[in-house]
Amino acid sequence: MVVLNDKLVFPPVEMATPEGIIAIGGDLGTERLLLAYRSGIFPWYNQDEPIVWWSPDPRFVLFPDKLRVTKSMQSVLNNGSFRFTINRAFSKVLQNCKTITRQGQEGTWITPAIEQAYTKLHELGYAHSAEAWMNGELAGGLYGIRLGNVFFGESMFSKVSNASKFAFINYVHQLQKEKVTLIDCQVYTAHLESLGAKMIERNRFMVLLAENL
Repeated sequence: MVVLNDKLVFPPVEMATPEGIIAIGGDLGTERLLLAYRSGIFPWYNQDEPIVWWSPDPRFVLFPDKLRVTKSMQSVLNNGSFRFTINRAFSKVLQNCKTITRQGQEGTWITPAIEQAYTKLHELGYAHSAEAWMNGELAGGLYGIRLGNVFFGESMFSKVSNASKFAFINYVHQLQKEKVTLIDCQVYTAHLESLGAKMIERNRFMVLLAENL
């Protein structure tokens, strides 16, 4: 594990610890964040801690053409209970991802520094949000980074049952239309596994990343 300084460089991902930590320290500047994603690395840490950079092995990903939609979820997609938008409420999505209560999780990893950094990435056209609305209110959504034909998912939230799934499924369909071939889900969740995400070896992830950026 390497301690970063002002130099914009990351060590090879093969140097990560067994848990997947590749480096600590540095900053959340736009150039460093974009370099991290292009290098198969992402930040994930708690407030009042130094920045921790990760490249886990295996990596949790979704291939858009392997998206799994159940019959019950297809009914939700078709019944008109939600409305789907893209990049209409990035700051609200970020705030909800930050403040939503999650089972087994205390606090949030979306620190003020993370919030500021990803808002800037959104303003520059790299970070995007997808939203599900119900009766004019934001019911669920997600945000992440788009580079080339890869989307790096960062976080999602749901205030209403199926809202985040609705936003995610619709966004995956849109990304498919835009020729995105890889969605990085980073670390395992049962929620995304139910939608077709799976573990792959980090070496394979890095090859796919290089081919699709």
